[in-house]
Amino acid sequence: MSTAAVATRPGAVLADLLPARSVPSARVRDIALVMGGAVLTGVAAQVALPVPGSPVPVTGQTFAVLLVALAFGPMRALLSMLLYLAVGMAGMPWFTDGTAGYAFPSLGYVLGFLVAALVVGSLARRGGDRTPLRTAGTMAAGSLSIYAVGVPYLALSTGMSATEAMAAGLIPFLIGDALKAALAMGAVPAVWKLLGRRES
Repeated sequence: MSTAAVATRPGAVLADLLPARSVPSARVRDIALVMGGAVLTGVAAQVALPVPGSPVPVTGQTFAVLLVALAFGPMRALLSMLLYLAVGMAGMPWFTDGTAGYAFPSLGYVLGFLVAALVVGSLARRGGDRTPLRTAGTMAAGSLSIYAVGVPYLALSTGMSATEAMAAGLIPFLIGDALKAALAMGAVPAVWKLLGRRES
């Protein structure tokens, strides 16, 4: 199937454009994508800036998670995040600031990555990454999915009230989320458009 046919096919995501001429080669491709998505998330997690008064830093990993989900679709993205979570809990120091295990207050955000992978990947399969406005909405849905798990977990693990957890684990990150959404809404639809022009 040509790139043009895949690019215009309903339900396609960017990863579907990668060539796979047989079922075994498609499986190898998908395994490589899953592993690559986990590694990308682990590397991006090391880009971290502390937030005064909060145990949760600003990191690059949420952007990586959402981009992986946009590009891979729900199942490959979910497997990437499951691999990232499992390997990190097993001792690989690739959570934020080189941490590992499960005894840290921001683990809820990592658990939220699983939800975001499904939400964003499913929206991408429905065309949620084809236009700037749709991409912005898809990114916002992914961020909300992460916060829906991360903020309550932060409150439970630290003894904060709901208001305190939102002040420490949500509000300081909204501007960064808007910037990430702006980057994605400029880049991802442009890739689709470029691919369509090349094949036309």
